[in-house]
This record gives sequence, structure tokens and C-alpha cells, in this order.
Amino acid sequence: MGQLNQIGLVGNLTRDPELKFTNEGVAICEMGLAVSRKWADREGKENENVDFFNISCWNSMAENCASSLKKGDRVLINGHMNLRSWENKEGKKFNIINITADIIAASLEFNKIIFDKEDIDFIKEDEGSKKK
Repeated sequence: MGQLNQIGLVGNLTRDPELKFTNEGVAICEMGLAVSRKWADREGKENENVDFFNISCWNSMAENCASSLKKGDRVLINGHMNLRSWENKEGKKFNIINITADIIAASLEFNKIIFDKEDIDFIKEDEGSKKK
């Protein structure tokens, strides 16, 4: 039987993406994501729960996220979960679940994407090459 480790999340960034580099020069970006759920109970009372996730992405996606996203942005993330376990000097064991993003996309549910002049020129060039 095959195994599946995939997760899809839609939420808001809780902090600005932080870009780091490994000793080998590989880019890694870390960010926090808040995902809220709202529902009404039997009496019609509104309830809300918020879950917080640590998100990581690598390579060019890491650099793109760090330069394009900011705290509060609504994003869609598809990735996989990683469990990290370690023990401190006193022998206490710790576990943390991290999401490694394979895809990150800005949500247009509440926001617009605004291109600067450089981006518009690039889009026009790309469209021109498609017409040929």
C-alpha cells in the first residue's frame, strides 16, 4: 500500500519570511502561518479556533517568498510534514512538526497583485513571444 504525506493550508503569515542560507549556500526561508476555523454550535453561537504552523521552503522558492511576501499576507500552501525530534542536555525529549512547502501561492481572496513597471515590461515581452 502506498503512503501519503501531503498537506494543504490556507492562512495568513504571522511574521515576515526569514531568509537564511545553509553552509553550502542553499537558500531556506522560514515563516509562520495562522489557519483559522470558524463554526456555529447547536445554539448558533459563533466559535473560532486558530492553529499555528511553522513553514519552510527551499532554493528559489525561498528567495521568492522572502522578497515577495510579508506578515499578514494570505497564502495557499501545499507541502509535506516533517517531524523533528531531539533531546536536550537534561535528557528531556522534544518533538516539533514543520511543514515543508512544495507550492506557495498568494491568495487573491482579499488582496490584489500589483505589478511594478519592471514586471509589466516583462509580461509584455513574454506575451509578444507567444504571438510569434
